[in-house]
Amino acid sequence: MNREQKIEAVAEIAEQIEQSQAVFAIDYRGITVSEIASVRAQLGAADASFRVVKNSLTELAADKAGAGHLKSLLEGPTALTFVRGDAAAAAKTISTFNRETDLLPFKGGIMDGQPLEVEQIKIIARLPAREVLYGQLVGMVAAPVGGLVRGLGGLIGGLATALGQIQLQRADEPQPEAQAETEVEVEAQDEEAPVVEADAEPAAEVEVEAEAEPEVEAEAEVEPEAEVEAEVEAEVAPEEAASSDNEADASA
Repeated sequence: MNREQKIEAVAEIAEQIEQSQAVFAIDYRGITVSEIASVRAQLGAADASFRVVKNSLTELAADKAGAGHLKSLLEGPTALTFVRGDAAAAAKTISTFNRETDLLPFKGGIMDGQPLEVEQIKIIARLPAREVLYGQLVGMVAAPVGGLVRGLGGLIGGLATALGQIQLQRADEPQPEAQAETEVEVEAQDEEAPVVEADAEPAAEVEVEAEAEPEVEAEAEVEPEAEVEAEVEAEVAPEEAASSDNEADASA
């Protein structure tokens, strides 16, 4: 590999480091070409790649990409797994292959620019795949939301029913204006009735008194005339008696 090829290789590795969500450093000693091809095919499903490069070129690329932690992992034969997709699925692929063949042990790595130890990568490998996590998360979120939607639906339905019943009750009740008018009319009638009776009673009493007074006066006037006539008769009677006596004496 000449100088230009090395420069191109360093630039390409640095670019892969920068574009990767995670980078795993792996010891590839003892693995065959066919096994590497199988691992690469499985990593492709997680949007990850497997690359074997010289440590010297990787050091230059790590400096260029600002991933200094990778330089401490470049001891002995080292391959890099560049993960642009599901880090858990990529780590699981390498971990499963290591468990089955005792090959490709982890040496460390970086994730989102932060260093990763071997135990941390193994923990990541035990996580569910991204699709499974998404499904679990959606299920956890959807369950309360679904219950909330059903609860709100029932609440709204009950509120609508209650409002409908209130509207029907109000339709059966007399309107406030009509009721007020009825009350005013009743009050007016109640107020007018006493006034009429009060006016009628004094008038009746006056008429009775007016009719009664002349009779009293007439009787009062009649009584003196009767007394005068009685007195005249009383006075005339002796005179008539004397006159009768004189006439009797003359005839004798």
